[in-house]
Amino acid sequence: DEFISSPPRKTVRFGGTLTEILLKYEKGDTTDFELLKHQLSDPDIKDAQIINWLHEFRTSVVYLTKELEQLVNILLKLPWLRRSREVVEEYLGFLGNLVSAQTVHLRPCLRMIVSQFVPPRITIREEDVDISDSDDDDENLSENFNTCHRALQTVARYVPSTPQFLMPILVEYFPFINKSERTLECYVHNLLRVTVYLPTLRLQILELIVEKLLKLDVSTPQQDIEDAEETANNSGSEEKSTEEGLFDMEEDEERKGNKVVSSTRERMAHPLAERLDILMTILFSYIKDVCHVDGKLNINNTKDLYRDLVSVFDKLILPTHASCHIQYFMFYICSFKLGLAEAFLDHLWKKLQDPNNPSVIRQTAGSYIGSFLARAKFIPVVTVKACLDLLVNWMHKYIDNQDTGANAYCDVALHGPFYSTCQAVFYTLIFRHKQLLDGNLRKGLSYLQSLNFERIVMCQLNPLKICIPSVVNLFAAITRKYQLVFCYTIIERNNRQFIPVVRSGTGGDLVQTCTNPLDSFFPFDPYILKRSKKTIDPLYQFWEELSAEDLENLKKPIKKGTSEDEDDDFLKGETPQNDGVVGIAPNSYESSTRSPVSSIGSPPDCYVPFP
Repeated sequence: DEFISSPPRKTVRFGGTLTEILLKYEKGDTTDFELLKHQLSDPDIKDAQIINWLHEFRTSVVYLTKELEQLVNILLKLPWLRRSREVVEEYLGFLGNLVSAQTVHLRPCLRMIVSQFVPPRITIREEDVDISDSDDDDENLSENFNTCHRALQTVARYVPSTPQFLMPILVEYFPFINKSERTLECYVHNLLRVTVYLPTLRLQILELIVEKLLKLDVSTPQQDIEDAEETANNSGSEEKSTEEGLFDMEEDEERKGNKVVSSTRERMAHPLAERLDILMTILFSYIKDVCHVDGKLNINNTKDLYRDLVSVFDKLILPTHASCHIQYFMFYICSFKLGLAEAFLDHLWKKLQDPNNPSVIRQTAGSYIGSFLARAKFIPVVTVKACLDLLVNWMHKYIDNQDTGANAYCDVALHGPFYSTCQAVFYTLIFRHKQLLDGNLRKGLSYLQSLNFERIVMCQLNPLKICIPSVVNLFAAITRKYQLVFCYTIIERNNRQFIPVVRSGTGGDLVQTCTNPLDSFFPFDPYILKRSKKTIDPLYQFWEELSAEDLENLKKPIKKGTSEDEDDDFLKGETPQNDGVVGIAPNSYESSTRSPVSSIGSPPDCYVPFP
């Protein structure tokens, strides 16, 4: 207070008072004005000079109209953040006065603040080439970010319409995904901090972050990440790609402040996966911090955030095919309370059963239901049973309506949502059958028999022909073991209707059959980003290896050779036997059952019926 009320003694400078200089400028005398601009632009300007000028500018903001935009821009470029506390306080006061008196300068002020959300850029000279990137060694970075947020709060306090002007600037300044991990990390962290004191922007900021992470996610298919890890492990050291060599300055140091701790062991070999891993860790931390107050779950905060995240999920995630990791933000928040998981399942169920939704959205909703029920450890058996009842009853009603009409034949285009629901139910049963039968076997079997799988499997729509073979074979083994339904006759009949098609692939021509006509995927397949998976793993149901008896059940009926094709070298051993997937969790990335990782739309039409 004493500092604010008693301005420092004037230091030596050119010209008269600021008011005199500005009045002279209006009359056409620009000499002192140019000297003023020169002194403010001086890189060696002293703290005392900055304070002195800022104090005068605070009392003269009425003169800083649109015509003096050039002078205001020079003031906004002043290196105030890395100065003494006195300079920072005076500058914050100046910003408040400026935007309250001249809202025409609101956007430039917001741009200046948002540009400080990333580490300052430094230029390193290497062989006559200037390489510019963020300065990771700035010890005051965390303090500078705090000051930036104070500045933004100051501006927002004086100008209530700040949020609507701020959002386009936050979008514009979002760093490109190939920027250094540190730059992306700082920017996303600061965006999430803005949501705390500008809650009206939270939904839009979450949308922005998830949209960028989604682009990162689909740019790094799971197969590419696994290949990069395997290559790195085989070489015996973390070999950097050209891009990593350019950007990663601190590989083995533990990062402080709001940095994500990074060690060689935890780094992802794939450069984009490394960025995604860091940003997912930040997003999970944010969700946890918002929902918990003093270590206890705050129901109101959690419900509000859940609504925002579901809205983002509907808009961005649900319409996107085969993302690998970003959708786990829904998995994580649902783990906080069973009511949230049930609300999410109910939300997906409404999407699935609504005939007004596009077929592809309904199918994806089915994939999410099946994958969520199978993989979420925190969902109890009673909820699984309630969902199976809903899904299976819907399937029986669907069969009632379709099985005798003109469309009573196997066609993905006509019955996509039905097949997706069938696959969700089969997949859930594969993962949960032991829990469903646990405790009271007779009661459990009675429940499974009441679902009447035989009618679903035997119907004219023939779901076993469309669902992924690994799921069909495991479902067939389990249902035969418990004498619920015998699927193998239908499986063999389906296999006889198709011949493989030669398709060129890596390593020469391969005989391959399209085994995923639904183009379905399991959204909650294993999470493989090293840092952020620590948050997911305790909540996640991993696939348990099948017992020897189950393996025998699987191996016997899968052999599909018949007397007619025993001598045909082209067919022998080349039909999708799925022997390679015995004992492996059915998922959308298996080598013999996946649609090509790179495919965005439907896979090529590889089934060729016999004439």
